[in-house]
Amino acid sequence: MSTGPRYLGIVADLRRRIEQGEWPPGAKVPSTRRIAAEWGVAAATAAKALDTLARDGLVRAEPRSGTVVADTRRPSTGKHRPAHARQPELTRERVVRAAMAIADAEGLGVLSMRGVAARLGVAPMSPYRHVAGKDELVVLMSDAAFGERGYPDRPPAGWRARLELCARTLWSLYRRHPWLAQLTPITRPLPLPNLAVHAEWALAALDGFGLDAATQCDLHVMLFSYVHGVAIHLEREQQALGASGLSEDEWMDSQEPAMEAIMGSGRYPTFARMFTTLSRDGYDLDLDHLFELGLRSLLDGLALRLDRL
Repeated sequence: MSTGPRYLGIVADLRRRIEQGEWPPGAKVPSTRRIAAEWGVAAATAAKALDTLARDGLVRAEPRSGTVVADTRRPSTGKHRPAHARQPELTRERVVRAAMAIADAEGLGVLSMRGVAARLGVAPMSPYRHVAGKDELVVLMSDAAFGERGYPDRPPAGWRARLELCARTLWSLYRRHPWLAQLTPITRPLPLPNLAVHAEWALAALDGFGLDAATQCDLHVMLFSYVHGVAIHLEREQQALGASGLSEDEWMDSQEPAMEAIMGSGRYPTFARMFTTLSRDGYDLDLDHLFELGLRSLLDGLALRLDRL
């Protein structure tokens, strides 16, 4: 039995399976959680194994998909960075960015301070010199994520164009970082400077209509909660995929007997008619399309209200 670090044994096994073609480029490799369970190691050890493969160019983190085999694979040279090689200085920003990369690939559920340390190749307690713990880390991650997109100095003409830009900007951030939608509910907003940038833009778009402060606040929260409400399903789909191992289509196929029983009961004629038509013509529930459809409908309704002022 090898007396070396456990993560190196995991690296060797995954490397062999990749190089032998068991997983082609773009294929998912086992997640941190799955590696930890199958090998009986801590999540931090599993994360260190995946990070070693990433440094060797064999895998890469793919947001909303997890860790996948890199598109371009090179034969292993057997060379690893020497243990004594100078590491970049550990900073709060590096800790936050490493944590975001983990959450982007595998969700907040697998995020841990030890996992972040493993990804950075530092001692388990080193990140604590820069953040107090996971709760503070998640807040810093959130602020950094919301700060990745801003707004032009000269806003587009009209309130609608401004709110459309706000909603689509937020949607793009949730798309990039699905875990953002899993944070505190809209009734408990986080005091984040970069989140306030988006709120300021939306509120400014509604300014000048004579709205009282409460209504102005409610309308901007309504816009935010709409985007958030659709975006929350981005991460939940990945959670469902990880838990069941079934894609959306595979899961729907597994539910077909139950759906046919509902359709055949005669109690839901409108639903049955719609479902039959969609099954015949083909239909995919596309969250991007759903987001745009809902945004247009929401702003159409808001236009009617503002026109009456």
